[in-house]
Amino acid sequence: MKKRLLTWALSSLLLGPLASAQTMAPAPGSPLELISEKAPLKGTLLLPVSQKPVPVVLLISGSGPTDRDGNNPAMKNNSLKMVAEALQAQGIASVRYDKRGIAESTAAAVSEFDLRFDHYVQDAAAWVQKLKEDKRFSKVVVLGHSEGSLIGMMAARQAKADGFISVAGVGQTADQVIREQLQAQPQQVKDAAFPILDQLAQGKAVTEVNPMLAALFRPSVQPYLISWFKQDPQAELRKLTVPVLLVQGTQDLQVSRQEVQLLAAASPKSKLVEIENMNHVLKETTPDRTANFSTYANPTLPLAPPLMPAVVAFVKSIK
Repeated sequence: MKKRLLTWALSSLLLGPLASAQTMAPAPGSPLELISEKAPLKGTLLLPVSQKPVPVVLLISGSGPTDRDGNNPAMKNNSLKMVAEALQAQGIASVRYDKRGIAESTAAAVSEFDLRFDHYVQDAAAWVQKLKEDKRFSKVVVLGHSEGSLIGMMAARQAKADGFISVAGVGQTADQVIREQLQAQPQQVKDAAFPILDQLAQGKAVTEVNPMLAALFRPSVQPYLISWFKQDPQAELRKLTVPVLLVQGTQDLQVSRQEVQLLAAASPKSKLVEIENMNHVLKETTPDRTANFSTYANPTLPLAPPLMPAVVAFVKSIK
C-alpha cells in the first residue's frame, strides 16, 4: 500500500495534466456547467433550503486525475463530496467541479503540449465569476485542497472572491515539493531528476532525459511543468486582501506542517487551524502509516471532526 500511495502521489504531481479519471457518478445535487473554449466543465451544486441568498463555497480538487468528489481511479475517499454535504447541512451552498480533462469534463481538455497551469486558474476564476453573478448567493468563498490551494488563491484574487480557504496547501514552489518527495528515492533517481527540475524551474525545456524518467519528463508535459513551477504560493497569498483560512492536518504524509507555516508567515493576518490527526484526504487517523494509507480508499470514513466547524465558522464570519 505504501508503494501504491507513493506511486500515486508522484504520478499526480508529474502526470496530472492529461490524466483523465472515469470515476463513479457524483453525489446527488443540481448539475452545473461552465462554458469553456472546447466543451463545458461539469460541476455539482448543493444548495440548502433558504428564503434568502446564502454563502457559496467553490471547492477545487488537488492534482492529477482527482475529480470533484476528491476521488481518483485508484482510490476513492469522497472527501470533497463530504465537505459539500457538511456545508449544505449548515446552510452554505457549494459548487465542486471536474477540472478540464478529468471525469465528466474530459471533453474540455486541451492537448498536453498546449496545457498550462493558468488554464486551471482561469477556469476556477470563471467559476467564481459565475457564482458572483448568481443572485442566490450572498458571498463567494474559494476552498482549494492540495494543488487546488494554489489554483484557488490565484483565482480568488483574479475574480475578487470574498474569502479563501487553503486545505493541505503547499508553501513552496512545485519543483521544491517534488524534490522533497523524491528524497526517499534511490540516489540514481535523484541524480537524474534534480538537474531536470533545475532546468525546468529556470523556464528551459530539457532535451535529454534519462530513460527511467522519460514518462515523467516527456517533452509534451514540460511546458505545463514550466508554467507550474514558476508559481510561488507565498507570493500569491501575499496578494490576497480578503480573509484567509489556512488548514493543515498533523498526520498529512504528503504535505508537511512546514508548508502551512510558510503560508502563515506569508499572510500574517490569515487564520491558521492545525487539525490533530487529520491526514491529506481530510480523514482522522493515527501515526501508523498503514492505517493512514488505508483511509485513502475508504469512502465511508467521515471527515476529521474539527474540520468542518472551522470551515463553517470562517465562511459565516466573512461580512
